[in-house]
Order: sequence, then C-alpha cells, then structure tokens
Amino acid sequence: MPMSTTTNTTLVLGATGKTGRRVADRLRARGLPAIAGSRAADPPFDWEDRATWGPALRGATAAYISYFPDLAVPGATQTVAAFAEQAVDGGRRLVLLSGRGEDEAQRAELAVQAAGADWTVVRCSWFDQNFSEGHFLRPVLDGELALPVDGVREPFVDVDDVADVAVAALTEDGHGCEVYELTGPRSLTFAEAVGEIGTAAGRSVAFVPITVEEYVAGTVAEGVPRDVVELTTYLFETVLDGRNERICDGVQRCLQRAPRDFADYARTAAATGVWAPR
Repeated sequence: MPMSTTTNTTLVLGATGKTGRRVADRLRARGLPAIAGSRAADPPFDWEDRATWGPALRGATAAYISYFPDLAVPGATQTVAAFAEQAVDGGRRLVLLSGRGEDEAQRAELAVQAAGADWTVVRCSWFDQNFSEGHFLRPVLDGELALPVDGVREPFVDVDDVADVAVAALTEDGHGCEVYELTGPRSLTFAEAVGEIGTAAGRSVAFVPITVEEYVAGTVAEGVPRDVVELTTYLFETVLDGRNERICDGVQRCLQRAPRDFADYARTAAATGVWAPR
C-alpha cells in the first residue's frame, strides 16, 4: 500500500510504558519529534488532572493514547472521551491503544471515533512482554507461574509489532478510520507459552492453573496493590474465556508483513538474560 509520510509532532501518552516508550523511540529514531506524556515529564501529563492536558498537547499534531491503568477501569471511557474532544480542537491525529474482548475498551474506541478526529484504533491481544517486563516476570524467575486460567488459548502479540503499527498510523497516510486488531500468528495456552519460555531460557518453568480465590490471596500476600489485583482478576475472568482465541490480520494489513511469533520473542528475550536464574 503506497503511503506518504507526515511530519507530525506526537504526544506519546504512557511514554514510560511497554508500548509508549517503544513508540517514542521509533519516532525519534526517524528524526520525528515526540513529546513524552507522563507524570515525570516536563510539562507533566496526568490522566487524573485535566489541567495538565492542555500544556502537554501544546505543539503536538498527533497523539498516541495509552490509558493507564487500563480501559477496563471505571471512568476510563469518560476520561478518554474528554481527552479526545480536547485533542481534536487542534485537529490532531489520534491513535488509541485498545484491548480485545473488553466492552469498556470498545466504548472508549467509539468515544474517540465520535470526537471527529483522524483516528486509528490499535486493538491488541495479550502482550508477549507481559512475561518479561510485566507482573508475570517475578514468578517466571521463581520457576512457577500460577494463574486462574487453564486451557484457554491466546494469540499473544509482540509489543514491537504493536509499536510498529502505532507509528505507521501516526506518521503515514492511509490508516485513518481503521481498526487494526493485532494478534500473533498462532494461539497458545499459558502453559504452552511458559513452556516455550523455559525452552528458550534453558531452565525449568512450570505453569500451574489455580482458582481465582487462590490467585487473589497469593498476590495480595505478596504486596501487589489491591486495585491491580482486581483489574487483573477481572481480565482473567472476563477476557480469557475463549472469545479472543481467533487470530486476526491487523499486523499484516497495516505493515504488509507477518506478525512476530512467540517463539522468536522468547528467544530474543532469553538472550538478554532477563530470565536467568537469580
């Protein structure tokens, strides 16, 4: 698909997160300006303080919207809608990071679309990098990942693919009014994913299915904040019920290439030593 490239200045929300920092790095590598949107930035951006939105948007002609902690939390749709309406006042291009199978996320998508922007939705399955950069890392290092899911398959997507799609939507013409549903090339159970991590890392890592009650008790005992536990539990109970097993072609449609396989991710991550025994 032939496309022309824009020279947008992009406000990257969640600039220190898994996708946001990769989006910002890719933009800067191309010589394109990226404004970091985070509480630690100057000027700061805080989803809970709307007074920070205007200064952060100043000078930006596009915005990558990654809502923290998740579009599934109460009030997220209304907050994202308010931000989109403010951003549209400047005629900005908006790219929203969304989640598959979440009714709340789809409502946020509709809110961004209704704002009247040049919009693109990047709707993702569970990230590969949750095992190496997220809250699954510690139990993988301990040699046992115990989660309240058993047998459901998930087409995990690589965050680098997500960032590549987002950057294309932010910088190239031809992606307006598109919903790119991103998955990896195959679906795996969590046990199979953990098995591939163990193979790549050259160590034993077990997956143990547990009840929701056992998961909540264990994570709370480890000091995980209650709101994080509740959000993760909600996602396990609601999203991981088989509704998202289907493989989609969003990466191919946007980038004209195949998505990265989980095994490739596992080998690359293992080579960094992230899963080396402590």
